[in-house]
Amino acid sequence: MSKEPSGVLDDLVLDHVVFHVGDADSRSAEFMRDYGLDVCARSGDRQGGSGVYSVAVGKRDISMVFTEPMTDDHPATAYVQAHGDGVADIAMVTSDARAAYAEALRRGARSMAEPAEIDGVVTASIMGFGDVVHTFVQRPENSDPLVPPGFTPVSREAEVDTGVAVLDHFAVCLEGGQLDPTVEFYENVLGFPAIFEEKIVVGAQAMNSKVVQSPSGTVTLTLIEPDLTRDPGQIDEFLKNHGGAGVQHIALTTESIVESVDMMTARGVEFLNTPGAYYDKLGERIELDRHSIPSLRELGILVDEDHDGQLFQIFARSTHPRGTFFMEVIERAGARTFGSGNIKALYEAVEAERLGTPGS
Repeated sequence: MSKEPSGVLDDLVLDHVVFHVGDADSRSAEFMRDYGLDVCARSGDRQGGSGVYSVAVGKRDISMVFTEPMTDDHPATAYVQAHGDGVADIAMVTSDARAAYAEALRRGARSMAEPAEIDGVVTASIMGFGDVVHTFVQRPENSDPLVPPGFTPVSREAEVDTGVAVLDHFAVCLEGGQLDPTVEFYENVLGFPAIFEEKIVVGAQAMNSKVVQSPSGTVTLTLIEPDLTRDPGQIDEFLKNHGGAGVQHIALTTESIVESVDMMTARGVEFLNTPGAYYDKLGERIELDRHSIPSLRELGILVDEDHDGQLFQIFARSTHPRGTFFMEVIERAGARTFGSGNIKALYEAVEAERLGTPGS
């Protein structure tokens, strides 16, 4: 299959993320309250005339849509029944949606929706992984990036600004044996090169991970599969509870993670614990460019580095009924990839949460 670049796919930039949910108002309100996003637009109604009701929230370069099905035959109904609330569409802007769609099909993608135009916006969709699709979005100049196609803008209901600005990456759990084929799909079909890989071993379990990223650098997928030769763990549990492959978490960037996490904590967000021993040896491992060990310890924030700089990360405790989705907050102080130490520490933090073992 061709790996040659194509301009219509090289310019892909993240547009918005669609969640299929059982209650759009409740889920959107949670993200507004916890992360300081604003309601930007709505579509449909609760009377069922359009078959769907959606709320779009966002801030700066973050745009999320919560879609609630109003009829049994809407695709979102089957999604929610199979997976509960979760990410169903990672939509990307392109200069030519029709050409991007045609080129993706030529390279082997499976069509989910043929090109259509709404209010001057052209969209077309292909299958991604699991039940998650990718929609190509072609917007007219000067359109509001926080208003999805077919939505009606509303007066922004500004929340407190927690500092989040960009959607950094998606973490995707895949069935064992599907990591390499999925990476090949993104490399060959969408032209997303693999930029990082890691094998993480925690006790008797392990996972394999590879990161693919769009040429624009705005769409990053951390793809994870369980090591089937080891004991089952959190990735296996996600696959079981979610009902197959899907997005496990989304990371939001901030310029000051200490300030953002402090504000989010005050707004009721609970974050996973990090063992105190992690900070006891932190000074020996890394010379911090910013923040202090006491401030990181107090909030449970992790720090690591690569050749380009440092990064700081923390996971929010899942509020999903199935425990299959949660948020991450990340600050990049120059680092462009994912520190190996952080990946292992984050894996251990989620594993401790899964097993009910609190950090010390």
